[in-house]
Amino acid sequence: MTKKQLALLAVEALKKEYPDGICSLTYQDPLQLLIATRLSAQCTDARVNLVTPALFARFPTLEAFCEGTEEEIGELIHSCGFYKIKSKDILAACRMIRDEFGGKVPDTIEELVRLPGVGRKTANLVVGDIYGKPAVVTDTHCIRIAGRLGLTKNTVPQKVEEDLRALLPPEESNNFCHRTVLHGRAVCTARKAMCENCCMAEFCKKAGLEKKQTTKKAQRRSL
Repeated sequence: MTKKQLALLAVEALKKEYPDGICSLTYQDPLQLLIATRLSAQCTDARVNLVTPALFARFPTLEAFCEGTEEEIGELIHSCGFYKIKSKDILAACRMIRDEFGGKVPDTIEELVRLPGVGRKTANLVVGDIYGKPAVVTDTHCIRIAGRLGLTKNTVPQKVEEDLRALLPPEESNNFCHRTVLHGRAVCTARKAMCENCCMAEFCKKAGLEKKQTTKKAQRRSL
């Protein structure tokens, strides 16, 4: 089986298991998604979703953020961790969007990564979810599951992104990544791959290795 064939099997299995392949962050416009994703670094999406309602109520527009201060933003995002650098990045990014992009969140990865605090993960999420372009969001769940499946040997996010772009159908790539997040939380966790409950166990490289090890252990016990 080729890696492309393996990727297609994974796409279909995850689509069946998680029909709603959507982002777990709550947002109403491109700027809110950009900011929520910045807050999610070293923080859970659940925590971010608890914090953003008050943040976006206080700063409902780009102009409101631009007129704010790092201290004001920091007070509202304190529980997300690393609030000082995050508030600095948010304010600087908003002002850059106003001054250099005409008040509109950019729609290309190349432009988005110029914004303070915005890396390829955030940029891919924005271009995929907001602008409907092919995107590969390589968060920790996606990297882990792609590696366990045998789709990549890399662990560096951009390298994994490149590998997956070559394998996934462009129209499926964004939702595939959202579904790996759901699967990584529920089944293929960082602590343990629960292969017995996995919708991809029949073709997953790690599941195959686990099965072989279990069989060998059983054979040793029977001797």
